[in-house]
Amino acid sequence: MDAPLEFDTSHIRLQDRPLIVCDVDDVVLHFFAPFLTFLDSEGHEFLPRSFRLTGNIISKLNGTAIEEKDVHRLIDAFFEAQEKWQTPFERVVDTLEDFSKDADIVFLTAMPPQFWEQRRRLLDRLGLAYPLLASLQPKGPIVRSLHARRTLPVVFVDDMAHNLHSVGEHVPDCLLINLKPDSVVHRMAPATPAGIAQANEWSEAAPLLRAHIAG
Repeated sequence: MDAPLEFDTSHIRLQDRPLIVCDVDDVVLHFFAPFLTFLDSEGHEFLPRSFRLTGNIISKLNGTAIEEKDVHRLIDAFFEAQEKWQTPFERVVDTLEDFSKDADIVFLTAMPPQFWEQRRRLLDRLGLAYPLLASLQPKGPIVRSLHARRTLPVVFVDDMAHNLHSVGEHVPDCLLINLKPDSVVHRMAPATPAGIAQANEWSEAAPLLRAHIAG
């Protein structure tokens, strides 16, 4: 199957029921923890000095920070090999399967679209065969395009404040859930805007989704 184009949501057919739009990296699949292991295998390490990768990934050979172009090269190489490295969050498969009985689920991943096929295979293998959009563009307009003018409940789950802010601006009636692991990089992340629900795992996020969908 060909990867869908950025912003092309026409292939996604929503039913007349609530919508859950969900980020993937560090929400559905572990990203940062396996990425650190991947860096080690490539002769690098991450120093937790600030909330960014560029400037904080150093060569273990000489201790110098690698250039931005090499950071992007490493991220691309990781996504190319993601099927080897990334694993699902605890309870995510069963939780989303349960919600899929009452709501449509769409994955919206902030990942270069050229790695869509690798991610599609990985998600399918894990039993997470929900529609997948891959884009590096702001998520708010994409969620607005998906939800359109429907009056049904909509939920957006992400680990990054800027994505939650973007969706909140474009889909004001959307329930925003900041679900993120307790990692060293997430502890340095910008604060989530006030009024956004917080969760560290799916067992905490599930009741929030259920209450919003039921309401």
